Amino acid sequence: MNYRITSAFLLSVSAPTTVSAFLPTSKKYSTTTVVVSSNNNAKKLVPFISSTTSIAAVVDIREEAPRNMQPFDAWATQCGVQRCNGFQFTSNDGQDWSVMTSENLPSGTSVVGVPANMILSSQTAKQELEAMSNGGVQDAVKQLGMIGAAGSISEFYLMVKIMLELERGDQSPYFPWFDSLPRLFFSSVSMTDFCYECLPPLVFRLSREERTKFDNVFSVMKKVDVLSDNIKMNQDMVKWAFNVVHTRSMPSTVNSNDVKIVPMADYINHGTETEVDFSFDAQGNCIGSTTRDVQAGSPVRMSYGNPTNPSVFFAKYGFLDQTSPASFCKIMDTTKSAETENLGGKDFSKMLFYKNGAISEEVWDVVLYDKVLRNKPDVRQQFYNAHIQGDGATKQAIHDAFIMETSSRVKAHVDQFLEQIDALNNKTIGKDVSKHPRLPIIMEHNDFVRTTFEAVKGNLDPMVANLARERQLV
Repeated sequence: MNYRITSAFLLSVSAPTTVSAFLPTSKKYSTTTVVVSSNNNAKKLVPFISSTTSIAAVVDIREEAPRNMQPFDAWATQCGVQRCNGFQFTSNDGQDWSVMTSENLPSGTSVVGVPANMILSSQTAKQELEAMSNGGVQDAVKQLGMIGAAGSISEFYLMVKIMLELERGDQSPYFPWFDSLPRLFFSSVSMTDFCYECLPPLVFRLSREERTKFDNVFSVMKKVDVLSDNIKMNQDMVKWAFNVVHTRSMPSTVNSNDVKIVPMADYINHGTETEVDFSFDAQGNCIGSTTRDVQAGSPVRMSYGNPTNPSVFFAKYGFLDQTSPASFCKIMDTTKSAETENLGGKDFSKMLFYKNGAISEEVWDVVLYDKVLRNKPDVRQQFYNAHIQGDGATKQAIHDAFIMETSSRVKAHVDQFLEQIDALNNKTIGKDVSKHPRLPIIMEHNDFVRTTFEAVKGNLDPMVANLARERQLV
């Protein structure tokens, strides 16, 4: 065993046990260095090597509990996780951790590789749990289907597996990973009832959908016979497991019915601009590789989904993607019809307001068709036919003829929404953040949306005023 002295600490360095050598042998890999940074202070480098401190028997899931990163890093290395040179954890506060690189990474570099036997899989968990159960797990799954929650079954298996391992305490091989995970989540499932009162309509709806998922899962937990009552009836414990699964899992690239959690890979955050993509090989190993050249000092990020609707990420994951170029326009009252859907009216990723004040074509089309032309059936049908047939000239001619009415409708919506945001934010004045710790990020989300809407308003106001003057002159 070798020893390295860093600052005032004497830390042991153990040689990693490679479980599966599935990364290119031409690459060099090293143990990780943690980068702990503060907003204004210089970065402090802390080598991430195994600690001799004994691990407590139970994971403390209280929201104020610290995240123990060093034992997790040592465990990952001993289990055969491989990382490229320059792979670093970084945090501003010791609570929110992400990954960056301290070295240049060419496109195609293998950044991280995780052996299959470390990966939590819903399909594997299903087999294990059903083999242990006397029918309780199967009954719970059946009940989920009966209450319309079949879409949550894969994640349910992972939740039960995680809770089973939690119950084993430090006898679980996953204990170091559990002890490194967040305790304080900002997802909608963790919000207080008052927090919900401060959400705009779309985020409120998405958040209620997430809360309903949790309520459904918790309602069937009592049937699960592989867990003790102490854990399966503990709402805080179930909620923590729910958050871990729903914020850290990824779909399998091999089996569409499988959902996986990959320790170490789960520390890579979302970005509108991404640096890494993940795949699973035939043996089930997970490999993350760069999709472009990455400069030293850059974050290493992946995609959690379409970046043009930050409200979805906010409701599910509890973070605000301020790099998103656009936001859903919040027009929620469109007619439910095949025509409106074909125009893009039900697609949150197309009905967009951009941060630079631009408005997507779909917004103009839907407002014109669904609002302005509602009492002009002949013109309405002509516009829709032109859209379906790809007749851009006819579409544009109809837009031009009704641009005053359409832009006025959009402006009225923007003005009304900005008033609504003000009213929501005013509710938070004087509230105790210690009782509602998600309020600051809710305010941040509302302000992000407000800024986008104000940019749109900055373009619409003079546009509508000019159109009104032109019409008066005719």
